[in-house]
Amino acid sequence: MTAYNDDIARLNDLKHAAGQPWAAINPEYAARMRAQNQFKTGLDIARYTAAIMRKDMDDYDLDAGNYTQSLGCWHGFIAQQKMIAIKKHHGTTDKRYLYLSGWMIAALRSEFGPLPDQSMHEKTSVPDLIEEIYTFLRQADARELGHLFTQLDSAREAGDSVAAQRIQNEINNYQTHIVPIIADIDAGFGNEEATYLLAKRMIEAGACAIQLENQVSDAKQCGHQDGKVTVPHEEFLAKIRAVRYAFLELGVEDGVIVARTDSLGAGLTQKIATSTQDGDIGDQYNRFLELDPVTDATTLEHGDIALKIAGKLQRTTTLPNGLFKFRDNTGEDRCVLDCITSLENGADLLWIETSTPSVAQIGGMVSRIRERVPNAKLVYNNSPSFNWTLNFRQQVFDAWEEEGRDLTAYERANLMAAGYDDSELAQAADDRVRSFQRDAAREAGVFHHLITLPTYHTAALSTDNLAKGYFGDEGMLAYVAGVQRREIREQLACVKHQDMAGSNMGDDHKSYFSGEAALKAGGKDNTMNQFG
Repeated sequence: MTAYNDDIARLNDLKHAAGQPWAAINPEYAARMRAQNQFKTGLDIARYTAAIMRKDMDDYDLDAGNYTQSLGCWHGFIAQQKMIAIKKHHGTTDKRYLYLSGWMIAALRSEFGPLPDQSMHEKTSVPDLIEEIYTFLRQADARELGHLFTQLDSAREAGDSVAAQRIQNEINNYQTHIVPIIADIDAGFGNEEATYLLAKRMIEAGACAIQLENQVSDAKQCGHQDGKVTVPHEEFLAKIRAVRYAFLELGVEDGVIVARTDSLGAGLTQKIATSTQDGDIGDQYNRFLELDPVTDATTLEHGDIALKIAGKLQRTTTLPNGLFKFRDNTGEDRCVLDCITSLENGADLLWIETSTPSVAQIGGMVSRIRERVPNAKLVYNNSPSFNWTLNFRQQVFDAWEEEGRDLTAYERANLMAAGYDDSELAQAADDRVRSFQRDAAREAGVFHHLITLPTYHTAALSTDNLAKGYFGDEGMLAYVAGVQRREIREQLACVKHQDMAGSNMGDDHKSYFSGEAALKAGGKDNTMNQFG
């Protein structure tokens, strides 16, 4: 941000040059409004945040302890409150991002109502949410800076030059709430041209990182559900190139592409890959198909499809819906090939969708990928689709069993039971959950950890708790004790909801525009004054 006093001086020069028509313009007020609106366009944001991500990726390469994190969000207000909370509790937004989840857009933002994660929602809702998030984050900047300007005026009025200088330094060194968003484009919502067009809209809205998956666009499924169908590599690479061209066209030259593979849990493909020579990428893809040798071509029946692979004629397994089946237990090999191919053809980061949160499994695949691409890095979904409690209790149980420990007090199939919550095993499992992100960053190449749907679940949980008490015996106490009093005790900015919605900023602007004639909302009769 330009130094506050320097900006005032420049605006003062402009005022003098304009003469009498600008006599009522206060250069300091204009400087304040500029400071409160540091980012003028989404492209400003995309360029700024892309540089942050690139620096963070370099930092991670030097030290895996420099991993990054984000939480998924489905509304600008939710994103705003996350970043306000991060600044309040941790003092900095460094290495904290936001994730925009296609699942939550489908479930919560579609005009069709709640939808499953199958790319049936309006594609324009993705860039619309990116723009909404950054609008709320910019408003958080404006609100917080507005409070600093009020404190600066008070210090000046009190003649406290030391406090005034301290506050001015805070203004000059202000850290914005604007952080990178990793934005989910699903499988591109169509062909490569459709992917390019949507990517442009997302970048123009502010996205510096776009996550693209290798499923068939019109058969897309949630990564944690069955029925996933992947595409041959060339089709996926064409979409990666489409996203890169979108970044380059818009001048976001260091934009980040996250290539996601769903191959680990996908047993089907829609197409046989094009192959022109033995061992090319199409041939490698086709070799994973479930194939039966054909020793006599006359045995082929009507509708059979056969390929010549490794010099031999082989019949595909074609399902009634026209899809082709992969051989069992080839998921990890396909995953590794997907990742290497994506990184060698323009992707910057990887996303491997797994069925359980296992550092050993992720690390094993990353180790194989790094044999070809030494600086390969992952974005990893710490998904609410995993039963984290059960998975990690079972991991501890298995480790202890291998060590020969006495496990007669535990039943592996029933470890989710509440009766185990205070057990030694449960505590050991929780310790593993606590260190999971650090361990995966160090041992499995995970640069960025995210939770896709956290606020979907927190909104449901908090609403359930309020409804239970409010409509029961507690009545109004359920809100007062369970919500408002906690907001006050924990110093949540939202307890002053009028201020959070921009009322005080509006009063400031009215003062700038109308002077003493301004009709303000924040007078003595404003009930927000009860909160001090």
